[in-house]
Amino acid sequence: MGDMAYIKVGEKTVECPITVGTEKEVSIDIANLRSATGAITMDHGYANTGSCESAITFLDGENGILQYRGYPIDQLAEKSNFLEVSWLLLKGELPTKAQYDAFDKAVRNHTLLREDMKRFFESFPRDAHPMAILSSAVLALSAFYDDAPKGEEGGEDLDIVRLLAKLPTLAAAAYRQSMGLPFAYPDNTLDYAANFLQMMFSYPTTKYVNDPNLAKALNLLFILHADHEQNCSTSTVRMVGSSQASVYASIAAGICALWGPLHGGANQAVLEMLEEINQRGGDVKWAVAQAKDKTSSFRLMGFGHRVYKNFDPRAKIIKKACDSVLNAMDRRDPLLDIARQLEEAALTDDYFISKKLYPNVDFYSGILYRALNIPVPMFTVMFALGRLPGWLAQWKEMRASKNTRIGRPRQIYTGYTKRDYVPMDKR
Repeated sequence: MGDMAYIKVGEKTVECPITVGTEKEVSIDIANLRSATGAITMDHGYANTGSCESAITFLDGENGILQYRGYPIDQLAEKSNFLEVSWLLLKGELPTKAQYDAFDKAVRNHTLLREDMKRFFESFPRDAHPMAILSSAVLALSAFYDDAPKGEEGGEDLDIVRLLAKLPTLAAAAYRQSMGLPFAYPDNTLDYAANFLQMMFSYPTTKYVNDPNLAKALNLLFILHADHEQNCSTSTVRMVGSSQASVYASIAAGICALWGPLHGGANQAVLEMLEEINQRGGDVKWAVAQAKDKTSSFRLMGFGHRVYKNFDPRAKIIKKACDSVLNAMDRRDPLLDIARQLEEAALTDDYFISKKLYPNVDFYSGILYRALNIPVPMFTVMFALGRLPGWLAQWKEMRASKNTRIGRPRQIYTGYTKRDYVPMDKR
């Protein structure tokens, strides 16, 4: 392949440099297309448009590959923990023991919220969605922490540590506000996942007992959600950050983007679908038939993916974790039984095979959250907690890149051509 592509528009031909990534991905740089020809490209949803160069995450949807900084997701899920993965995403390499211990200590030292923040949570109605509270609370942090001087050892890194430390505290506070429970302070003797669980479920009247099986499962879920290349919320974080908005504003915007049911809310939709099937006596054949019927309003949630055209590698890991956690808890979940039947039916049905509708990460994550006693409205919040280090790494990379420009997509105008104003009495 040459180092140039040629695009002809009318009588004009533009030379467009070809870039090949480290994993052999090919891009055509069209930066000069509009200035040379007056034309732009049209790509609804940006499915074929590269917005940046990134060294953080590699995703190969055709072959079901997901790697953080070159490390396969299955190895990280088996051998690492969430804070170590967070360092990896942020810094580019796995930490030494000294680096990890210092990072862990820094995160633990910043878990507390200012007492003033309690009034912030109390101002929300009891039935407010936790994502509305969480996004607002993250943005509110910028009112407490002025932007400090930037730099590797300066305010930028401190803001990142603060967000990693405080987001679980904010998320747990949002939940407890909705339940009418007193806020629980962090317990910094516990690890990241266990601390979050105690802030969610502890009571001042009884001693909280940490279940290592639950903390391990939550740690796994956080790792699997930690980054996923240029998805809707990550692109939003980069877009907002490109205006040089603060990291707090950028992450708050990412949380709002994640809230949508086509993005972070998909695992909630899976659980609601399984509940509907359960109410019909667990009739999986009915569900499969309805999914094939184009006239039916029923949608089979948790199958297929915008990027993966093969089995989602994260789904395999979560499926195994579901079995392990439920067995350890000696608990049987009818929805898991339905999910297993549904997966088997879909994977052996020619319709689903031909369309490559394999189970994705959302298919099993909702069941695992349910096993952890996480209420359904908190599912997307859990996704945000896991995705935070990826957002932060992407924001930091975007800020450091010499190629970053403020995001400004073009459009093709389809409205009225020029027309004259008509006074109101003549309309």
